[in-house]
Amino acid sequence: MKVHLNQIPPDGTLHFEGDIPSDVLELNPEDAVALTPIHYSLDAGISGNGLFAVGSVRVRIRLRCVACLQDFETEVHLPDYAVQVELQGPELVDLTSEIREDILLLLPSHPRCDADGSRECPVAFQDAPGAPLSEDPDAASSAWNVLDQIKPKK
Repeated sequence: MKVHLNQIPPDGTLHFEGDIPSDVLELNPEDAVALTPIHYSLDAGISGNGLFAVGSVRVRIRLRCVACLQDFETEVHLPDYAVQVELQGPELVDLTSEIREDILLLLPSHPRCDADGSRECPVAFQDAPGAPLSEDPDAASSAWNVLDQIKPKK
């Protein structure tokens, strides 16, 4: 998304709305695929030596669940998006890399199809994390008993 600074009024903002091709996300197609272009609706203005933009950004993405390995769709939506960049040149600022980075930061590193609660993952784990490995409560204490019998050398 490129902003021409000369178009922005000196004490106001200018509305920008449009789409950025989703290939700028450079997603690994085995794990994630952007299904729509990145849609933005932003108001941009100049403040001091910087350009600011506020509004919303959204894109629909297909991810692969780490538990069941099935694909599912999700929407990455930044409803209160805000960015500020320092002005480098006299006329043109490209916000594409900032928008790309903020979207990638919202993508889960371990996506689960049931994360938003809209569906149930077909893979259910039997034990919760941190559950004891054995049903016998004395089994864990017997390991400590063996360690307690070890005498340190003096």
